[in-house]
Parts: sequence; structure tokens; C-alpha cells
Amino acid sequence: MLAKELISDIVTALKTSDTGTEALAWMELFRIKHLPIVNQRDFLGLISDADIYDLNNADEPVGNHSLSLDKPYVREDQHIYEVIEVLSRLELTLVPVLNYENHYLGVITQEELTQHFAHLSAMQQPGGIIELEMLELDYSLSEISQIVESNNARILSLYVSSNGEQAKLRVTLKINLTDMTSVLE
Repeated sequence: MLAKELISDIVTALKTSDTGTEALAWMELFRIKHLPIVNQRDFLGLISDADIYDLNNADEPVGNHSLSLDKPYVREDQHIYEVIEVLSRLELTLVPVLNYENHYLGVITQEELTQHFAHLSAMQQPGGIIELEMLELDYSLSEISQIVESNNARILSLYVSSNGEQAKLRVTLKINLTDMTSVLE
């Protein structure tokens, strides 16, 4: 799933002439803490609610003030995993999407991204979850898949993460069975 497929049709961008008060009203309505500022199709940056609260006069246009965030964005062809990484790393409630001409296309909100990710990762489908902890050198996706499939089950989703200990992995499987007895044996 690519960024251009995740663009919100609800959240609108601010113009440089919009005031901080107007921006805060939009943020409250959309339940977000950031809004993009756009001039025509050019992305100028993100303004946060903290930026607005720091203004001496919230009725001044947002274009008159410097922004605390650099210009965070993703490209239209970036994968959902990369979008999640940018949102998480920068602690954003939304991320702007730009094309390769640097034209603003829209934003992806954290809330809508969560909904898309749940659909992408088969969280809404019935089934069971198995968590395995193993040494990194013991991890073999083909062996795990063979065990699951030999018990008439299918892997719907799989995540691999480090659990903090060196050389150990946590493997989380979502399989299409709710009774996982045969797989666990």
C-alpha cells in the first residue's frame, strides 16, 4: 500500500493567510496536532498546536511565523511502512504527501493510517495469534510456514521484532485458525 492510496479526503491544508486561531479550530475539529501550510501547490511546512500557542498573537496569519518542524513529508510512492516510520520518529499526527515535483497532494492522518494498517495486516480477519521467541540464528520463515501449513492452516500476517536482548527475535503470527492446538503441537 502506497502513500498516495492513503491520502485523507477530510483534512484540509492551511493557507499562509489563515490565522493561528483558525488553525487551532481546524486541529480541534480533526483531532490532530499538526496542519500543513500550502501556498498554491507548494508545501511550506507543518505547523503544530505548540507553534500556535507560542505566538504572541494567535490572530496573526500563520505564514508570518517560523515553524518548529523541518518540512517532514513522504513521497506519493512510499510504502505504508515508511509512512509509519516517519509518523513515529517525528511524533506527528499526520504527514504530508508530495509528488516528485514537490507539489502537495494531501495528508495521511495517524488515525486513518491505523485503520489501513489493520486492514493490511489481516487484523480484522478471524484467526489466532501465536508468539514465538527464538534466537536469531534459529529463525527460518520457510520452517515456520511449513509447520503451519502442514496442519491445514495459513499464515495471514507475520511480524518479526527484536525483543531487546541481543540475538533474540519475537515472531508474531496471525493464522486463519482459532483452534491452534494442532499447530502448537
